[in-house]
Amino acid sequence: MRQVAIYGKGGIGKSTTTQNLTSALGEMGKKIMVVGCDPKADSTRMLLGGLAQQTVLDTLREEGEEGVELDDVMKSGVHGISCVESGGPEPGVGCAGRGIITSINMLENLGAYEEDLDYVFYDVLGDVVCGGFAMPIREGKAQEIYIVASGELMAMYAANNICKGIKKYADSGGARLAGIICNSRNVDGELELLTAFASRLGSQLIHFVPRDNVVQRAEINKKTVIVYEPECAQAEEYRILAGKIDGNEMFVIPNTMTQDELEKMMMEFGILEAA
Repeated sequence: MRQVAIYGKGGIGKSTTTQNLTSALGEMGKKIMVVGCDPKADSTRMLLGGLAQQTVLDTLREEGEEGVELDDVMKSGVHGISCVESGGPEPGVGCAGRGIITSINMLENLGAYEEDLDYVFYDVLGDVVCGGFAMPIREGKAQEIYIVASGELMAMYAANNICKGIKKYADSGGARLAGIICNSRNVDGELELLTAFASRLGSQLIHFVPRDNVVQRAEINKKTVIVYEPECAQAEEYRILAGKIDGNEMFVIPNTMTQDELEKMMMEFGILEAA
């Protein structure tokens, strides 16, 4: 069983990428569980055809720990993908990262991590700024970390920060950077920049996912691209990404960059202008 976490800057398209990627892996016959680790609880929406799934934390608040069964918090989505949403605390109360810790511990206790699972994917909110959100890295829940990025400064800044978290817990948790996924924003020189960025980290740009409006159309229709328009070019891009991840054997402790080094790289590619 491979345990994979998808990280990246907020709004970069982690959940969209994760759901289309796992849909492609499911189409390949892989048995998958997706654990949404975002308080918005939107990590499995397209896999479930738009169902607003009951989160683990909401279920605990309503039922209490003793009354919860696996079927209460896990639903079956497209291609038989098992879907769980951790959820978050009531607004203004507590740490959202606690939902991840509570959710994973409960799933373990309820026997969700079956031996025949090929993959467990964690779709994790934003940057590594909180111990709860770093849990898949810190406690060895995920061995493979993929970072969704684009050729924009803040997306790369977040990716570099996430790499610092991987590096910090590499020995104790065993997590490794498995690659950068470019979710393209059509930035000038984006492919070349992200290729150089991944190389500087000691890793790889595992795939460049082009921008295509079919992704938004599929989301509006509450479906993954694989299901919504299976013959389109974008669906094939997600299949290629799935194949690359399934065959990936490059897992590294990343070489992180300083802010100055990151900005210098962007200047070299003409993205930033020297002051």
